[in-house]
Amino acid sequence: MFIPHTEAERKQMLKIIGKEKIDDLFTDVPEQFRFPRLNLPPALNEMQALDFINKFANSNYESDNAICFLGAGAYNHYIPAAVDYILRHGEFFTAYTPYQSEISQGTLQAIFEFQTLIAKLTGMDLSNASHYDGATAAAEACLTAYHYFRGKKTKFVLSPSLNPQYRATITTYLSGIKENLIVGDDPTNDPLQSPSILTKFIDENTSLVIVQYPDFFGRIFDFTQLADIVHEKGALFAVAVNPIALGLLKPPGDFGADIVVGEGQPLGIPLSFGGPYLGFFAANKKFVRKMSGRLVGETKDTKGRRGYVLTLTAREQHIRRGKATSNICTNQSLMALAATVYLSVLGKSGFHRVSELCYHRAHYAAERINKVDGYKVLTSSPFFHEFIVKCPKSVNLINKQLLQEGIIGGYELEKDYPSLKNCMLLAVTERIEKSHIDLLCKTLEEKRND
Repeated sequence: MFIPHTEAERKQMLKIIGKEKIDDLFTDVPEQFRFPRLNLPPALNEMQALDFINKFANSNYESDNAICFLGAGAYNHYIPAAVDYILRHGEFFTAYTPYQSEISQGTLQAIFEFQTLIAKLTGMDLSNASHYDGATAAAEACLTAYHYFRGKKTKFVLSPSLNPQYRATITTYLSGIKENLIVGDDPTNDPLQSPSILTKFIDENTSLVIVQYPDFFGRIFDFTQLADIVHEKGALFAVAVNPIALGLLKPPGDFGADIVVGEGQPLGIPLSFGGPYLGFFAANKKFVRKMSGRLVGETKDTKGRRGYVLTLTAREQHIRRGKATSNICTNQSLMALAATVYLSVLGKSGFHRVSELCYHRAHYAAERINKVDGYKVLTSSPFFHEFIVKCPKSVNLINKQLLQEGIIGGYELEKDYPSLKNCMLLAVTERIEKSHIDLLCKTLEEKRND
């Protein structure tokens, strides 16, 4: 055990503060709670402790050691070796948020490249330096809309097919706005209705309408008409996207989105038991002064040399405090770098190929599963990556049976949508081969009556 102070140093410090012994520092704590006896096992040396921890780690089922069909917001994509190699360079891996931009040019340039790639991917004018995750970015979109209308519009329309975690985070964020009204996201209603049902909730008090593309169930909709209706009512239109899908689908900027947010985990970031992840936030230029988070700009110094700076920082909480749009004044630099390297390594054709593989293999899986006795694919509209399967018994039970065969099953939708009892959301990425899908179907058939 490392003890930083010598006995002589401790005595000197106690003398200065007028105490005789360490115990005197705890006199304000009730005596019965001061030094409780802890029921701890005997101490272990370093070798024993490492063996003990490894036993727990080895009991986990990792996606690299299994066939993973679990998605619902975080996906098991292949990550090129170059991503981790560049990420672990000391100048990136140990860098903190660049408060002093003059000594952080490399970090700032990496963020600038990330912003550029996200803006191009989403079809928007600009992007910020990132948020903590997709749910945070979605909530920040609501705050951006609220402040854009100077707090005069307090109604937020959320699609019921928006990721449940996003909806929960948005609800928490908006709880500080007393007049806020969240509508459209009631999970007790039919969550598989067309997004057109949202139009009945939109009025002159609506600040923002937010949908997902593809939605939480993997379905693809053209939101052009909905965006037009939203704008006719004077509200803003936000779209939460799966970035991998944008390798095939029309970018939201092309059908009228004002703000585009999403989870950047699919872009070269491992599942990692839930984080750290990456939220991206892109918007049209007119919202730049209401955007939360950091924004890196490119400029030139007095000698004409290119440089990178944090720009428009007056809107950040650490400057304006109570008048700020948001209290977020940092970003996920390392995760943003991973996404930047991933997109750069793949390039346009490689990124398109990944999207294509996800699309076609998901459709192959849906076709095969639909032929398994007792199972029915409920997704009838065009879909990407994910689809809903109605199962003959509990999804929880099926997933336990699949795990015995080295397969991580799909997401149990009943947790968030009570009407979707015994329904599983299956995700298929480019890492899923046809042989994996065939094994899944074979296992479902064999375990059907167990």
